[in-house]
Amino acid sequence: MTQQIASHDGHAHGEGHGHQHSAGHAAAPAHKHGHGHKHGHDSTHLDWNEIAPLLERQAEVASPAYADAAAWLGTLAPVPGVRRVLDIGSGPGVITGLLAEAFPAAETVAVDGTPELLVRAEARARARGLGARVSTLHAELPEGIAGLGAADLIWAGNSMHHMGDQRAALVEFAGLLNPGGVMALVEGGLPTRHLPWHIGIGRPGFEARLDAAHADWFGEMRAELPGSKDEPDDWRALLASAGLTPAGTRTFLTDLPAPVSPLVRELVIAHYTRIQEGWGGRLDADDAATLDRLLDPSDERSLHHRTDLYYLTARTVHTARKG
Repeated sequence: MTQQIASHDGHAHGEGHGHQHSAGHAAAPAHKHGHGHKHGHDSTHLDWNEIAPLLERQAEVASPAYADAAAWLGTLAPVPGVRRVLDIGSGPGVITGLLAEAFPAAETVAVDGTPELLVRAEARARARGLGARVSTLHAELPEGIAGLGAADLIWAGNSMHHMGDQRAALVEFAGLLNPGGVMALVEGGLPTRHLPWHIGIGRPGFEARLDAAHADWFGEMRAELPGSKDEPDDWRALLASAGLTPAGTRTFLTDLPAPVSPLVRELVIAHYTRIQEGWGGRLDADDAATLDRLLDPSDERSLHHRTDLYYLTARTVHTARKG
């Protein structure tokens, strides 16, 4: 599920839903990754050699927040007892590595539907000295859930919303958990913010209008998924309906104020480029013109030159335990 580059990271309806991947998602093509699941989009034309590094860098920017989340999970699922972890929609494996470090007695499995990203996840694990404890599993979800095997911890980072029948998928995931095991869903939070309300070009409130356009796009994406069910995002209730006991919800912040590093500037530019390519046609003429200017390197008010860029987002983790 690398959805949008950057869903691997994560991504509220704004970055988490199609702007980002579980921990590495915010620079990719609007919802076209297919991390471990099929959602009605053809991703075969994507250049993963170009996209994967952006996914990785985006996830790395958010790594402190995800490391805090993994540490919190260690208080819910006693670390020594966790022997197998599934990272659903792992993408290039940035969060997989964080989970492996947080649960050193476990085999951590990167699960994704894109083989090129799993190759990167394997290489990343080796480079971090985790190769012996990290494995990969190619699977299209939700069809392949039953074949993932039992686990003590299942992490689904911005991947559940790519499954048409989220309730049914959660029931299947719950069936994989060993007694006392924990399910962790990264869904929702806050849309990522990069710009102030007044940016000196176009009408103020540009990012809020992007959120509205993205929400419409996201709803259409959900409706087009195979077996799509119109299900409210009451994750606590959905986890309970799967036979699990809700164990707490926490939100983790990534806050990189202006002035940003060259790396973060690159991610912001990639993010807005993907918006333009993916659903920029939904914007009105004024906002489309603003987006053009923001992406024009020759414009002094573009993302390439602005001193007011920042990176602020929050990802919410919903947890439940198997009795």
